Amino acid sequence: MVIDLTGKVALVTGSGSGIGAAIAKELAAAGAKVAVHYRGNAAGAEAVVAQIREQGGTAALFKADVSDTEQAVQLVKAVQTELGGLDILVNNAGTTRDTLLMTMKEEEWDVVIDTNLKSVYAMSKAAMRGMLRQKWGRIINITSVVGISGQAGQANYAASKAGIIGFTKSLAREIASRNITVNAVAPGFVPTQLTDVLTEEQRAGILANTPVGRMGAPEEIAWAVLFLAADRSAFITGHVLSVDGGLVMG
Repeated sequence: MVIDLTGKVALVTGSGSGIGAAIAKELAAAGAKVAVHYRGNAAGAEAVVAQIREQGGTAALFKADVSDTEQAVQLVKAVQTELGGLDILVNNAGTTRDTLLMTMKEEEWDVVIDTNLKSVYAMSKAAMRGMLRQKWGRIINITSVVGISGQAGQANYAASKAGIIGFTKSLAREIASRNITVNAVAPGFVPTQLTDVLTEEQRAGILANTPVGRMGAPEEIAWAVLFLAADRSAFITGHVLSVDGGLVMG
C-alpha cells in the first residue's frame, strides 16, 4: 500500500533524534511538509531537516518547550504560517527520570509528567482549532508499552504514558464527528537515548519476554504512525496500536 500525504502538513514534536526523527522522515517521504521540532537538540533537528531536504522533501525547523501552553500555541501558529497549515500532529516529545518511587524527587516526577503528558494536552488543544475548522485532522500520540504494563523504577514515566492513553481515547470521542482521528502508538523497546540507560541484565530480560526476540527499530514505529495518518485510516480512532514485537499482548 502506497500512502500519499502530498498537500498535508505534519508537525512531529521531539523529532531531532530517535523515533521522532524516523517519523519526520517517513512522513516527508510520503509527501508531507514536515515541521521538525526540538527543545534542546538543535544539531539533531537541523540534521533531520537537512536529510529530508536532501531526499527532495520539504521540512522546516522549529524550537519550543511544548509543555508550556503559550509556547505550544505559538509553535502551531508558526508552523501554519511557514508551511501553510497543520493537518497531522504527532506528539512524540518525551523524557525519563528513572528511579524507584521511594527515592524519586518531586522534580523528577514533575518534569516527566510535564514533558510527556502535559505537552500532549498543550499541543493537541493548540492544533485541533485549525483541524476543527477544516474538518480534517490526525492526532497521533506516542505512548509506550510501559503505560500498559508498568515498569519498576518508572512510576513517573508509566503514569505519563498511561495518561496519554486515557487522553487519546477521550479526545477521540470529543472530535470524531469533525473527521479528526486521535490514536496512539505504543512502542516496545527501541534503541534510542531513552533506552540507553538500560543495563545488560534489563536488556536480556526484555529480549527474553519479546516473542520476536529483538528490539524494534525507529523506522518500524514510524511506519505505524504513517499508517494512522493516511486518509484510508479514517475509521480508526481512539485506538492504541502496540508496536512491540509481541511484548504486551491483550
